[in-house]
Amino acid sequence: MKAAVYHSLDEVRIEEIPKPRIGSDEVLVEMKACGICGSDLMDWYLEKRAPLVLGHEPAGIIAEAGSKVEGFSEGDRVFAHHHVACLTCHYCRHGAYTMCQKFHETRLDSGGFAEYFRVPADNLRIDTLKIPDDVSFEEATLIEPLACGIRAINKCGIQQGDTVAVIGAGPAGVINIALARLSGASRILVSDVIDYRLKAAEKFGADVTINAQNESFADAVKSATESRGADVVVVTAPSVKAYDSAFEVCRKGGTILVFAPTAPEQTISISPHKLFFQEIRLVPSYSTSHLETRIALEFIRTGRIDAKGLITHRFPLSRVQEAFQTAARNKECLKVVVTNEK
Repeated sequence: MKAAVYHSLDEVRIEEIPKPRIGSDEVLVEMKACGICGSDLMDWYLEKRAPLVLGHEPAGIIAEAGSKVEGFSEGDRVFAHHHVACLTCHYCRHGAYTMCQKFHETRLDSGGFAEYFRVPADNLRIDTLKIPDDVSFEEATLIEPLACGIRAINKCGIQQGDTVAVIGAGPAGVINIALARLSGASRILVSDVIDYRLKAAEKFGADVTINAQNESFADAVKSATESRGADVVVVTAPSVKAYDSAFEVCRKGGTILVFAPTAPEQTISISPHKLFFQEIRLVPSYSTSHLETRIALEFIRTGRIDAKGLITHRFPLSRVQEAFQTAARNKECLKVVVTNEK
């Protein structure tokens, strides 16, 4: 079968690899659409594992079902989560599913950017969802990234009337903007350096957008909050400057959501004195679990989140290199989806 094999960001090529064989309690899914995630574009995150087939936002049709599979049949339209927790370990008992060892060991075979992928038994049992007929495969690719946002925003405890600042208006930023609005934020201010993305942020609920190359985001936030600062600051831009900005615009007693990783060698300087006396909370949120994917699907199905509106570019699997370059370098782009053309 054909698969997009990642060697580097500038070398993602179509290669022939064996079609996965399924066990009696597994299914084989024919990929119909798969989104490109920001993590698929981070060479520092992927280079040690290359070559590999990426794609963890897939949706498709079950092509084969093992003899012991229950609840799923050939022809079912499904989303499959690439990681699932054991649900019984110390971390899982504390609701920290993404810290579970099994969460990091489970994965789809071989990845969503292929004609077919195998869904292991645990992934099928715990976090494979049937896609309703009124949700397209392309929309279903937003289940995983939207679920990541739901988990993150829920951690922040946004209250009715809060002011939220979002740094970075890419796909993750736009998702968090929409979710912050649904959570009761009364005012949302957004910073980015690309005007196209700032306009998209406005469509998804931003009240004030600031191009940080031309204006001071800190001044805008202070002006909107009687100089207090934002109640919650969401960082979706993977840069040290973004985190420096977050501390600048967060109010005393506020929360900074760590939603984007930097390269491992990059660090920021934090004063324990400031954290203590200003009681600023740092809340990291990595990935998502089986709890949020179900909520995400319902948000998409009911139109509470405009998944279709997030998708700006579509490419067939045969043009996957162009898809990656678009996602990484096109300044007028949000979500890029790869489809399995027939």
